Amino acid sequence: MSKPSARKGPTVNRPRLIISESESGADMLHATGFRAPDSFVYLESRGGTAILLSDLEFDRGRRQAAVDEVVSLSELSASLEKSLGRKLSPMEVIARFLKARGGSRPLVPSDFPLGLARELEECDIVVSPVEGMFRPERQIKTAEEVRLMTQVTRITEQGMERAFEVLRAATIGPRNILRWGGGILTSERLRIEIESAILRAGGIPAGNSIVACGEQACDPHERGHGPLKAHQLIILDLFPRAAASGYYGDLTRTVVRGKASEAQTRLWEVCLLGQKLALGALRSGVDGGKIHREVTQFFTDNGYPTERVGMAKDGSGGRWSGFFHGTGHGLGLELHEAPRFGAAKLKTGQVFTIEPGLYIPGLGGVRHEDVALITKTGHRQLSRCPKPFEL
Repeated sequence: MSKPSARKGPTVNRPRLIISESESGADMLHATGFRAPDSFVYLESRGGTAILLSDLEFDRGRRQAAVDEVVSLSELSASLEKSLGRKLSPMEVIARFLKARGGSRPLVPSDFPLGLARELEECDIVVSPVEGMFRPERQIKTAEEVRLMTQVTRITEQGMERAFEVLRAATIGPRNILRWGGGILTSERLRIEIESAILRAGGIPAGNSIVACGEQACDPHERGHGPLKAHQLIILDLFPRAAASGYYGDLTRTVVRGKASEAQTRLWEVCLLGQKLALGALRSGVDGGKIHREVTQFFTDNGYPTERVGMAKDGSGGRWSGFFHGTGHGLGLELHEAPRFGAAKLKTGQVFTIEPGLYIPGLGGVRHEDVALITKTGHRQLSRCPKPFEL
């Protein structure tokens, strides 16, 4: 297999520096295409890209990293020690690496560690943090990235299909508690089944996939715990990462095992119409905030205003009811990737989740979520998992 070509960012006058690992460091992974659990150094300067690696990663980096130059930390240290006649600290070696490539005044991500910046400054390297997205080119997905995101979406869907399979096979026991596999079916047991399926399909499970039933589903980020019950709304929200590529999937479905009430059915259907409204409005040039406001108004017009309910006379207490989170978010090498949907003017090549939700205390919660690629004239939906309701 040939080595991938270097991924250079937009032309800038200042060099760009990243010092981080790349397993969770999205900028580093995007810049180098190289997966490493420990921090290493990346510099983009003078039209070229270079990384500084330990012996542990050097040989693999030469084969896999999408950069112009791969430098051995130990070899550089030995060379400097020989020429200077003294042993250098690791930070001095990094500083020499940067200075030799015009990186004395680099731009760095806004979350660059303060302690690291101070150590570099002692070696005459002065960093300047960049506000917002350090590699804005990450917003616009290439054809290869779209392929990889489609792959992780299929992995996510296999986890969702396993959830449907288990819920369909579950029986309804006393007090409407679901039973499966010889015991009570809990959120925890179903989560294990879901994440096992994701692992077998080539994904890295989130570990905190959402399986929230009944009143628990009224809190959008409640993981869910305890026995699952029949005839109640169950939110299933899965967001694994592809083991091979590092890209994230994100998919939500809401189901009932058993028979839904009229109120549950209407909540589910109105939420689905809200998602269809948002999906139908997607296209390059549209204001994401405008779409969000239209969805919120649609829910209000259909009897689900966003408000706090159950407050005391002094205004304390109460719970949010209605639609009180964003319509969606960017997706890629981070689960919640810039730009924010509600603050974005949509561009061709961006990928967003579209996930309006309705949460009514005393009734339950509903959320529908799919992954959409923005195009000039509309969108291409990457997710294709069905939306069953009663299982």
